[in-house]
Amino acid sequence: MKLWGGRFTKETNQLVFNFNASITFDQKLFRQDIDGSIAHVSMLAKQEILTDVEKDTIIKGLLSIKEDILNGTLAIDETQEDIHSFVESTLINRIGEAGKKLHTGRSRNDQVALDMKLYTRDEVLHVNDLCKDLLVVINQIMKDNLDTYMPGFTHLQKAQPITLSHHMGAYFEMFKRDRSRLIDIYNRMNYSPIGSGALAGTTYPLDREYTASLLGFAGPTLNSMDSVADRDYLIEFLSALSIIMMHLSRFCEEIIIWNSNEYQFVEIDDAYSTGSSIMPQKKNPDIAELVRGKTGRVYGSLMSLLTTMKGLPLAYNKDMQEDKELTFDAIDTVKGCLALFTGMLATMKFNKSTMVLSAKNGFTNATDAADYLVNHGVAFRDAHGIVGQLVLYCIEKGIALDEMTLEEFKSISPVFDSDIYDAISLETCVEKRNIIGAPGKVAMEKVIQHNETYLKA
Repeated sequence: MKLWGGRFTKETNQLVFNFNASITFDQKLFRQDIDGSIAHVSMLAKQEILTDVEKDTIIKGLLSIKEDILNGTLAIDETQEDIHSFVESTLINRIGEAGKKLHTGRSRNDQVALDMKLYTRDEVLHVNDLCKDLLVVINQIMKDNLDTYMPGFTHLQKAQPITLSHHMGAYFEMFKRDRSRLIDIYNRMNYSPIGSGALAGTTYPLDREYTASLLGFAGPTLNSMDSVADRDYLIEFLSALSIIMMHLSRFCEEIIIWNSNEYQFVEIDDAYSTGSSIMPQKKNPDIAELVRGKTGRVYGSLMSLLTTMKGLPLAYNKDMQEDKELTFDAIDTVKGCLALFTGMLATMKFNKSTMVLSAKNGFTNATDAADYLVNHGVAFRDAHGIVGQLVLYCIEKGIALDEMTLEEFKSISPVFDSDIYDAISLETCVEKRNIIGAPGKVAMEKVIQHNETYLKA
């Protein structure tokens, strides 16, 4: 059934109809379309635009359609133009004349806007929950590894010693920010467009506040043109999803590096690895690589929608139909990546002894050796040069700083004394850094307590 055929004298060319139709992908919105219609009809009856009998008949018919789709006894007819046409035509077939009053006081434009908002609103919360699940796993790793020393890196070069707990804490902050963005998006988008009509509202005495309240919105939108033309919330959501994927991709990149034979910091569980068809020794980090690879796919959805919207005049344009497939794909991609990554991380084994050895062998305590000299009256710039000579000496000898004899230390600077060994031990290098945000155990315990309070909120 077409919702718009009255002024046409010829049938639509089949290729045009197929190109124009959206039911192959917008059928995903059947729950939202029916729920929105039930709220709309309830409001129409409240305003005495429909009778209570008509309302009850229509709602009963809509609920039967939803139930039959869910239990598989009603297949969505893909010869219909869109999900809205399918629901309305099915309703009329089931209840007769009363079904023709369903569309009173609304347009497909505000109906589409409502359905997509309802769907997106639910998905924002779902992604938020998946991010929280990941944060719970990260926080547990932090709690379990307060004393797991490892090198911290800049430029992929060993820089200073930290703990695995501290390293994981950086990702906790990233995904915590992601959740904050999602909640901001939810609050900003949570206004109902239904009742805006095609672009200029309607002459029917609708109670848009009532419809909004039935659907859990904070209120109605305040401009009917913007209501049907707005896709900002989708652009924001795709942007937030892209940032989530960027964070996942960075995390995956490190896991891939740590999983290599050269690092051997981690071992990925067999359930999240694959082998080679030709090389029997291989255990590949495919999940991490796929998550990293799918990041570009989500970026593409964001760029596509930004490009679609950049030149559209007010109000509704058919171009906006392009929002759905790419948004659906991005949401499904991110949800899958979050779920799989969380499982992979939760089952991953950390090779703690390898991490400690790596920290010891990378001159990560060089800064602390310089601080030692500063604390004994040497200007920092001079201390920097002295420790540079120490490092060069160790490289030539093939030893670590803490393997130098005291005589070797003193040959480069007489300021060194026997307490240098304690000053440059991994434990000292990490544990004396206890300002908030640093890797020391006291500071990290405070952060973990803050994390747990946050996760319970």
